Amino acid sequence: MERIIEEIREDLSRRIAVTADRLADRTLAEDPAYAALLGRAELRERIHHNLRQAVEGLVLGIRGLPVELADARATGTLRAEQGLPLASLLRTYRRGGRLVWQALNEAVAAHDPAALPRLLPAAGVLWDVLDQLTDAVADAYRRTEAARWDRDRERRAALLDALLDGAGPSDGPALSEAAAQLGLPERGRFAVVVLGAGGSGGSGDPGGPGRTDAEPAASGLRVLWRIRADGETGLVELGHHPLESVRELLGPLRARAGVSPVVETPGDLARARWLAALALRTVPASGGPCTALLDERLPTALVASQAELAGRLRQVVLGPVLALPAEDRRVLLNTLGTWLTCHGSTTYAAQRLYCHRNTVSNRLRRLEQLTGRTLSDPAHVVELALAHAAVLQRAAGEPAAPGAKPAGRAPRRSN
Repeated sequence: MERIIEEIREDLSRRIAVTADRLADRTLAEDPAYAALLGRAELRERIHHNLRQAVEGLVLGIRGLPVELADARATGTLRAEQGLPLASLLRTYRRGGRLVWQALNEAVAAHDPAALPRLLPAAGVLWDVLDQLTDAVADAYRRTEAARWDRDRERRAALLDALLDGAGPSDGPALSEAAAQLGLPERGRFAVVVLGAGGSGGSGDPGGPGRTDAEPAASGLRVLWRIRADGETGLVELGHHPLESVRELLGPLRARAGVSPVVETPGDLARARWLAALALRTVPASGGPCTALLDERLPTALVASQAELAGRLRQVVLGPVLALPAEDRRVLLNTLGTWLTCHGSTTYAAQRLYCHRNTVSNRLRRLEQLTGRTLSDPAHVVELALAHAAVLQRAAGEPAAPGAKPAGRAPRRSN
């Protein structure tokens, strides 16, 4: 078989050159990706080289020698860096392989038709060579594409960090340029989401958390997610959607989340991130999934933002209650919190606490006596509500004591 190929080598070379012309024309006519990337002369020369390489690989295969794959790997790397789709590259390689076999048959038939049956064993060798070449091209392409994607992801993460932190590296882009490179408008409607610890953002699917870019989610919102050591943050491009639509976006995550108010420029995003983190601090750690919009929790957020004053508020307003034995303290604080949640209704509070209305009234009177505040005075109610929020936030930030029992519903007591 090797002798036959040597005898027809000159004719085969001419046929391969014609084949390269035909395949280049067909590729440019049928594949816009190639047409946008290469001119005819360059593509034709590359195809011609690959076809000759396939013939040389056939000769080496017949001899039992390994096929040279370095050039195929280089081609895969180059095309990946140029952005040519892998499907386009492999389609041209497969077409080239079929045309090499056709040219080989035509050359043998023209030289010695009686030798055609002796060509059949070469078919298996040629297809094996072509498989090796296409596998080498594809492997190099995928490796290069993965490395390029990693570089692009790191670059986009740095741009997103610049927006969320309010300052990039000294030699980094301005915030407006960072936003432009991330596909964000100079003015729009944006919000920032901060997920609490244990959130499932990395595996959820409201638009691809764990990535620095995402297509619009089912809700119609586009989200840029960023995972760092200090937590998971999402930059939401709201468009015309209301801020409340973020709840739908985050629903599948079943996570604790804080949401900033709407901001209009990339320069406001760092502040929005801080406000989102503040909104998250208003969500009890043990309260289960919850999406907290800052503007719906401003009094509680105010307490959360001033740790020192919150401590004074706890002590000045509820100090006598906090000094009670643990069970009495828990009952009174639970009753106060429930009464506030029920908008000051003793009846509804009693229903939630599974006790008599008079029991709630007795507890509230005791609370008034201990604190010196009157629940009929709006100013006193504000103080008690903020102090109660400060107590809850402090409890959420402290580890449970060894052997401590979780708080349950208030027991039936008469005082």
